[in-house]
Amino acid sequence: MFTMRSFAAGIPDPTSASVLGMPLWLWVVIGGIALFGAFQAYYWIGRKLGPRLYATRVGRRISQDAIRRVENAVSRWGALAVYGCFWVPGLRHTLPWAAGVLRVSYPWYVVASALGCLTWVPVTSFGLYSLLWGWLKLAAESPLLAGAGLVVVAVAVLLFVRHRRSARRARDEVPVA
Repeated sequence: MFTMRSFAAGIPDPTSASVLGMPLWLWVVIGGIALFGAFQAYYWIGRKLGPRLYATRVGRRISQDAIRRVENAVSRWGALAVYGCFWVPGLRHTLPWAAGVLRVSYPWYVVASALGCLTWVPVTSFGLYSLLWGWLKLAAESPLLAGAGLVVVAVAVLLFVRHRRSARRARDEVPVA
């Protein structure tokens, strides 16, 4: 007979997960606070430097086309773009600078960055933690299958990067008339 007690015994206690001896939930809280602090620093540095930011070493590493795209997103969507940038790799740490340069309303920026931290940090922390431990468990049971999984992921990433680069080259090519 199946009982609730036998089912619950097979599920690990989520509060028992730890990294380097510190509970995972505490890492998530600290990570969220640190990311929120970084977002505030990015905004105020961008606001203080203004357009001069783009002449700095960091600003020179970003193409002018990328800067224009980020500024267009911030101009069009405002604080909503700040929230959305959490979910787009590459924008997460570039868009807040542009939000400062463009002087997005700071109260709305704080709300958007707080909501971004409150949603993105736990999802990625627990998701990545689950992925890592799931892969380690698979590797312990079947190293060959775990290795094959890594190869599949590496090939998928490689194909994705090649596709993006070729699409970017095709878009940037200007036909000669």
